[in-house]
Amino acid sequence: MPGLPPMVAPSAEQVDDPVTATDAANAVDAVLRGVLDERLRHCRAVDPLFARELADRLAALTARGGKRLRTAFAHCGWRAAGGSGDATAVLRTGAALELLQACALVHDDVMDGSVQRRGAPALHVDLARGHWAAGMHGSSESFGTSAAVLTGDLALAWADDLLTETALGTPHGPRLHGEWRAMRTEMVAGQYRDLHAQAARSSGVDEALAIATLKSALYTVARPLALGAVLAGAADGDALEALRAAGRCAGLAFQLRDDLLGAFGDPALTGKPADDDLRSRKLTYLLAVAVRLADAADDHLAAAALAPDADPKSEKAVRQVRSALVRTGARDLVETKIGELTDMSLAHFDRCGARPAVRHEFAALIGRATGAAPRGTGEVV
Repeated sequence: MPGLPPMVAPSAEQVDDPVTATDAANAVDAVLRGVLDERLRHCRAVDPLFARELADRLAALTARGGKRLRTAFAHCGWRAAGGSGDATAVLRTGAALELLQACALVHDDVMDGSVQRRGAPALHVDLARGHWAAGMHGSSESFGTSAAVLTGDLALAWADDLLTETALGTPHGPRLHGEWRAMRTEMVAGQYRDLHAQAARSSGVDEALAIATLKSALYTVARPLALGAVLAGAADGDALEALRAAGRCAGLAFQLRDDLLGAFGDPALTGKPADDDLRSRKLTYLLAVAVRLADAADDHLAAAALAPDADPKSEKAVRQVRSALVRTGARDLVETKIGELTDMSLAHFDRCGARPAVRHEFAALIGRATGAAPRGTGEVV
């Protein structure tokens, strides 16, 4: 059909195996630039206005930042399963993961009403401001929200296209696509559980862990590890299950660190406000543990600040929530759990049979992702 680009198989020019997962995280930027340039050319041919106002913004968000952790974990899973040599498919899979992450960020910011992302206005805010500045008809907020949803959909389409193109160029395509398909469903399930928990004013620890696992842990670490391993020819078995278990633990530790940053982080370093989760009373493991500890200690002041019907919109109310998170011991407990989960992840990874150099690389990677050095083992309460 005229105007539609052909399906593009992975480049015939091989990409040598990056030495480390960090090298892979850096190398994926070049792959992303090539993919984004191709997609933008197609969008401009389809419609210049759409390309300028949506596709260009999406490309800028994707290129602007992020630690490229999902790419690094995919590379680590590939190496753990014996992968070496041409890393083209791994890096293209990593680029697809980064585009999927862009979709998740855009949609999540809309649902949470976040105003900042990666040190710049959130996409729906930027689009709303453009609507207002141009003196366009109707609600700027509604326009920004609708346009941002479309932009997130576009990111998902680009991610799916890239993964499909990559799968078609590898003998492991069916298993690669199976992991990808499962991951997309888990992400949507986690996002809905998050929305449902806020609407139901839930405070349960188990609910918070289910959300963190589905919404973040699986698609941040567990599935990228498995995607990389599949590209190296890994089939279902003990080694792949060990990788998945390592990924679930590391992914949870990553999300718990993100919860702490969402409550106590420095916006200048995180690129996002440090009080959005507190103002919206998002159900995080940190909040759920604080509620449990406040109830157990009969700390009525903390319980009132953390209650499901609390409305921490003012700066004073936000400070009271932060104080409760510290006074109940929830902040310290979550720090401890991050360390425990990190150790559990390393123990699972050791079972996959990876070479010592790869195990060392994985340990460094999860330390970077979670901000925790290995220290003892334990179970999640």
